[in-house]
Amino acid sequence: MIGSLRGTLIDRSVTGEVLVEVSGVGYRVQAGPATAARIGDLDGEVFVWIHHYVREDAETLYGFASRDERSTFEALLGAHGVGPALALAILSVHPPANLARVVAEDDAAALCLVPGVGKKTAARLLIELKTRLDLPFDGGDGPLQGAASEDGSSSARADVRDALAGLGYLPEEIAEATRDLTDGDAGSMLKEALRRLAGSR
Repeated sequence: MIGSLRGTLIDRSVTGEVLVEVSGVGYRVQAGPATAARIGDLDGEVFVWIHHYVREDAETLYGFASRDERSTFEALLGAHGVGPALALAILSVHPPANLARVVAEDDAAALCLVPGVGKKTAARLLIELKTRLDLPFDGGDGPLQGAASEDGSSSARADVRDALAGLGYLPEEIAEATRDLTDGDAGSMLKEALRRLAGSR
């Protein structure tokens, strides 16, 4: 699997595809327009982080200017219903640090700014990405809701969300039931979430 390329940038399209020549071989790399514009100058040496995407009928290289972008892209691919095109679209609107902030703050409206992302998809992504992204700290006394903490509350909260999803609750219901949930063990948190859900129906 190809993880990175270092070579000469010999072509760049308006759609974001770049052609990087390495030892006489040209590699076609799919990248967002913003990434393609800032990885380097034509005929200059560039370094591109690569995600090698393999399907039964094709192999595609996706390129990124930083390791963080590639990691976020891969986290997005792990979310249900997110393919490479949508993952690139999300990163084009929300760079990694901004996306982590959006997810930590449950900002569904910000996710809906991405073409192809509606309210239901945004709500589901907010839930799934909380366990996949390195969420930022608030600069105060501790991490934002959903960020990892030493007591494992992030893991317990993720377990609660997974359990509720397995019980058939919708992403919007899960988000509301776990909002401002007092940290504790997964069992007690799940009981409280179910109590809230029972009261809302």
